[in-house]
Amino acid sequence: MDNYVKIAVLDNEIEDRLLEETLKERGIPYAIRSYHDAVYDGIFQIVEGWGYVASFEDYRDEIMQILSDIRTDGRE
Repeated sequence: MDNYVKIAVLDNEIEDRLLEETLKERGIPYAIRSYHDAVYDGIFQIVEGWGYVASFEDYRDEIMQILSDIRTDGRE
């Protein structure tokens, strides 16, 4: 994970789960980190977003397209 870069901020847990499922299906390496911190009762999620997805730079465009599709499908 040393070579992973932050790709995108995630808005919520549903987005996280849909993205994670798709990345697993496509065999795309990734890490998802939530900004939730029990000590601060999730205050960072209000400021920073739910969390973020990281991967290798080579996968940025594909991950961003998947995330865009998830966000678009959720609005229909």
